[in-house]
Formats: sequence, C-alpha cells, structure tokens
Amino acid sequence: MPDTPPLPGTPGAIDTEVAVPSPGPASAPTPRRLCDVHALGGADPATAGAVWKLTESGRQLDANLVHLPAHHCVETHAEPDLDVLLLVVAGHGNLGTSDRTEPLTGGALFWLPHGSTRRITARADGLSYLTVHRRRPGMQIRSRPATDI
Repeated sequence: MPDTPPLPGTPGAIDTEVAVPSPGPASAPTPRRLCDVHALGGADPATAGAVWKLTESGRQLDANLVHLPAHHCVETHAEPDLDVLLLVVAGHGNLGTSDRTEPLTGGALFWLPHGSTRRITARADGLSYLTVHRRRPGMQIRSRPATDI
C-alpha cells in the first residue's frame, strides 16, 4: 500500500499554504512588562499623586498610577480634549460626576468621556487607580501671529 500524505491540519502534516510570520526587523518594538500595579497600589499609604508614569519614547498613550491617601481628593475638573479610562487598583473611593456619585472599588473600570466633569475622593483606606488616555502632543514653539497696528 503506498504512503499517503497526512491531511492538512493533522499531526505530521506540512501545510504549505499557511504563512509563518517572520520575527520582523531587529528594531521592531517588543511588548514588555512595565510594573506591578498591585504592588505600587499598596505602597506607602501617605504618598499622594502619581506613583508611576508611562515614559517610553515613541508611545501613543499616556498612563499614570495615582494614589490618594485617606480622605484626599482630586477636585472637580473636566478634561476638554481626551477620553480617559480609569481602573481602580486598590482601596475605595467615590467618583462624583455632574449627576451622580459612583463607588470606586478594586477592579472597577470607568470611561470618562472628554468634556465630562469628575471629582475623585478616597475613602478611609485610600485609593489607587490607573488612568490611560491618548498622549497629548508636546508643546511647540511657534512664531507669534501678526497683529494689525
């Protein structure tokens, strides 16, 4: 009985029509671990502000891990240009919007659309959260516009 080749997709089969991706050029960016948000979220409870920032060159996103100590808050403000994702990493708090208050608990993910107002308040155990948004373009030096005299 003659040997018959295995059917495509079965063990031992060689499928000549399936493209195998090449590893790409040596300069291609590669994914990598940036930090442990749980470890940073549980850091010094008295620390306030950004405890981690995305700083990689060539990035299209900005991200910050922010910690608010017990009963501290980020006052009411609006982000006019950028949508923001907010992921609660540790602790508890409240997200005040123009029409309601939402509880902030570990694992909660919120979309904060551009133009919306928000106030973030930590409860007694503090609050750590990650924000992610499109990167703002850097400041540029431009010539002053001409004015009529």
